Amino acid sequence: MKIKELQNKNESELKKDLFDLQEELRQVRFNLSYGQVSNVAKIKKIKKDIARIMTVLNNSNKLSQN
Repeated sequence: MKIKELQNKNESELKKDLFDLQEELRQVRFNLSYGQVSNVAKIKKIKKDIARIMTVLNNSNKLSQN
């Protein structure tokens, strides 16, 4: 996901995406513990996407407070 794509979404869409990514990360970590994951770089990508969404959400909250 790109920052520009995320900035065009509203808050409810971002929160839904955040929840979905957190669930996906949980599932990948679970599968990793059982040795079912072959692409461990996927964890890094998911975590970065989560951070991007949280950054956009925090920036929009700060702008709305001012």
